Amino acid sequence: MPTPRAEIVHRDEAVVVVDKPAGLVVHRAPGHRGETLVDQLEGIATGGPRERPGIVHRLDRDTSGLMVVAASEDAHRDLARQVRDREIGRHYLALVEGRVGSRAGTIDAPVGRDHRARERMAVGGRRPREARTHFEVAELLPADTLVDVALETGRTHQIRTHFAAIGHPVCGDPRYGRGSRHGLDRQFLHAHRLSFRHPATGEEVSFDSALPPDLQAALERARNA
Repeated sequence: MPTPRAEIVHRDEAVVVVDKPAGLVVHRAPGHRGETLVDQLEGIATGGPRERPGIVHRLDRDTSGLMVVAASEDAHRDLARQVRDREIGRHYLALVEGRVGSRAGTIDAPVGRDHRARERMAVGGRRPREARTHFEVAELLPADTLVDVALETGRTHQIRTHFAAIGHPVCGDPRYGRGSRHGLDRQFLHAHRLSFRHPATGEEVSFDSALPPDLQAALERARNA
């Protein structure tokens, strides 16, 4: 099966904003041999470590949505600082199992490697780091909840780990939930809004991305469950 390709939704001399599809790995890691987002942006993205040029934040392989990538060394330094200082706005839509009882809330719980399975993260875990996830209920469904999630920190698998920890795993998540819910073959998690200060102009910019067809179809099934 061919590797899915990211869509470039904005490009200028400093930044590239891409809409990453599910199934595309951001950069090479041990055990991965296929094409990556970094490969697709060769000659466009630059700055930072040579093995992941331009990359300042990541999405899991099967999480879709918006990412900003640096197109110059100066832009990489500025964007990396914005990530470090938590100035980049990252909003996700997630369909989670069960009906969440609060209209809004914050999950404030450190996340580290699961002691029993290194490929998983866990609240607590090994060498935990602070992690905060803010959410608002977007829609209550018969047996699930659509939530708009804002990351304050960006730990590995943070949203997936946090919602699993409170008893509402992300629908379709094979690692932290039950998988295959509502016909999904990946987690229902989409980075739908991205905002940051443009490194070259200083202007606040924002981008939005609609749910991809597989998630939209799953949402319709959840509404009719």
